[in-house]
Amino acid sequence: MPVGNHVPLTPLEDMSSGRGQTGGPPQNCMKVFIQRDYSQGTMVKFQTRFPPELSDRLDVESFEYTINQLNNYFAEAERASCSTYCEGCLACLTGYLIYICTETHYEKCLRKVAKFICEQNDRVYRPRGLLLTDPTTRGLRLIEISVLDRPPS
Repeated sequence: MPVGNHVPLTPLEDMSSGRGQTGGPPQNCMKVFIQRDYSQGTMVKFQTRFPPELSDRLDVESFEYTINQLNNYFAEAERASCSTYCEGCLACLTGYLIYICTETHYEKCLRKVAKFICEQNDRVYRPRGLLLTDPTTRGLRLIEISVLDRPPS
């Protein structure tokens, strides 16, 4: 229920709402999309093939580092361990009320992803006229890279 102009969000909605991006991603510019890689199943993993549209702006090593690091964060989020098993059991025992007080392992990993994307935008992408959009804002279907000074094609 809205309170004034503020609409309360769940932690996941809060994390995915344009983190590290002032005003959200720009609308009137060229966009390059990095698709999900389903070759090894349905786990969240993105293709590391370098898009030729970025060849004059970004080197292959920086791009591959970003994508590989994101893939590592998502692999960590989906990895089953004793602690994630116990987290699930505790959630069942408390009727999932535990999630009012704590973040899930997955949410913690999504927070790492958001921080990493913000850092990469500040250090690598924005100085080159690019903007990396958090894949959680796109339903984990793709990674969007906006070329800020080129009109949409």
